Amino acid sequence: MALVLARIDNRLIHGQVLEAWVPFVRADCIVVANDEIAGNPLQKMMMQASVPSRMQVEIGTIAEATLLFNSTQLNRRRILLLFGTTADAVRAYQGGLIYNRLNLGNLQAYKGKARFSCTLFLDPADLDNLALLDQAGVKITARCIPADGERPWRKLIPVLKGGG
Repeated sequence: MALVLARIDNRLIHGQVLEAWVPFVRADCIVVANDEIAGNPLQKMMMQASVPSRMQVEIGTIAEATLLFNSTQLNRRRILLLFGTTADAVRAYQGGLIYNRLNLGNLQAYKGKARFSCTLFLDPADLDNLALLDQAGVKITARCIPADGERPWRKLIPVLKGGG
């Protein structure tokens, strides 16, 4: 198994992932680790239907995705792992789904969130979650599409500029 990209994108599976990221990282499997989608049969079915049949797609809770990664079921697969939130990414990592790099793709604007880039809106809990992963040794970068340059997450935070 090769984890070719771990990404936080609240949209999860969508056109940008399928048309830009999958070919860029040459993924042949997408794993969505998100309790909300896993618990909604209609959304799960629609998301699975959007993926070309040549690709394996697995959608499960954080716990199910962790078990999947720690099994042999995905051997010989090039996996693009998608989280919906920073909290999902932290829960998975702390639960044993280990990754070394994390791409921040899209986190929508909601009340209480501040804009840090054109696609990233974060609140204090998000910043704490990213700091936890950073301290654990995960290299976190912001990159909306493959053509964009990677930017270290700490360089997006005005108070933290220069760190990381």
